[in-house]
Amino acid sequence: MIHPAVDPLLEKLLHAAQAALGGQFLGLYLHGSLAVGDFNPATSDIDFVGVTSGPLAEPEIKSLEALHTRLLAADPKWAYQLEGSYIPAADLRRYDPLNGPYPSVHEGRFYLARHESHWILQRHILRKQGVILAGPGLRDLIDPVSAEDLRGALGQFLREWWLPLLDHPARLAGDDYQAYAVLTMCRMLYTFENGVIASKPVSARWAQAAFPAQAELIQRALDWPEKPLERVAEIRALIRFTARKILE
Repeated sequence: MIHPAVDPLLEKLLHAAQAALGGQFLGLYLHGSLAVGDFNPATSDIDFVGVTSGPLAEPEIKSLEALHTRLLAADPKWAYQLEGSYIPAADLRRYDPLNGPYPSVHEGRFYLARHESHWILQRHILRKQGVILAGPGLRDLIDPVSAEDLRGALGQFLREWWLPLLDHPARLAGDDYQAYAVLTMCRMLYTFENGVIASKPVSARWAQAAFPAQAELIQRALDWPEKPLERVAEIRALIRFTARKILE
């Protein structure tokens, strides 16, 4: 049992992926909050990766699209929270931005996309803490990710995703994304300082002690959704603060 709220969906996903991929199916794994122990049914994604023995052909990709369409129709609440991709084992071993694109799903949308630099972080979580739903051990599939690899990935992730939000902050308008942004900055700061990835709550508590000026904002993020956040200016300042710590 992984989590009682999502176990039924995960069982359906596993059986459907095995049927859709046939002999190409190698394994199905969880990362993100379900792996590190901070899954929140109200806010967390269901992060997964399907591993295949080789690149997928068009019929197999269409079969994956159809299975995610069926899951969304049958269980719109939890299937909408699925976020993941299907990747050949050879490409999972180490991050290469030129590999792919891969069949991916996020917020109910199925599409093809390459992995971005934050997948260096996801590979670390998968190798260290990934949950095996089916397939071989992940230490045999993923090369070790060093502390310096993690720190380099943090800088790339900031440049690719978070710094552009400072000029185009519309995504920060919602309290849900504000809380996500604050806790993500905490995790990035923790990872940069300690060379390992911890859960968002652990990272947040550490950041409150390490950076007292940010403690009240971090607490507001931890208290969401019970209490509103509405701190766009302060969150933009926290992103700048995180960037200075990691990039300078």
